Amino acid sequence: MHTDTTQYNHSLPPAERAIAELLATEIDRTLPEAENKVWHAHPVWFLDGNPVAGYSKLKGGVRLLFWSGQSFDEPGLAAEGSFKAAEARYVTAGDVNVPDLQRWLGKARDIQWDYKNLVRRKGKLERLK
Repeated sequence: MHTDTTQYNHSLPPAERAIAELLATEIDRTLPEAENKVWHAHPVWFLDGNPVAGYSKLKGGVRLLFWSGQSFDEPGLAAEGSFKAAEARYVTAGDVNVPDLQRWLGKARDIQWDYKNLVRRKGKLERLK
């Protein structure tokens, strides 16, 4: 895990810190090949330069975001934004269903839309996997 992610997690209040540390640990364990960095002020994991998963503190909890999550066809994930992203929100670390999270992370590896080249393609997403 990148030191910036560790610093981000430590900056959070205790309840959100527990969620963030659990998410970061599971993401690192399930996607060991992913590059982690703080991107746009939030921890994000990338596969081949393409963002696949990340989280951020919101008022009253933590949002876990999968950039291609709408294509996972999974209960527990809600559409987010106008592209293919989907999210789950947590108030406590106990709210995180680890088997669901691991399954979603597997799909994040296997199902990807090309966000890396979104600007170059003038806002048009193409499926990578």
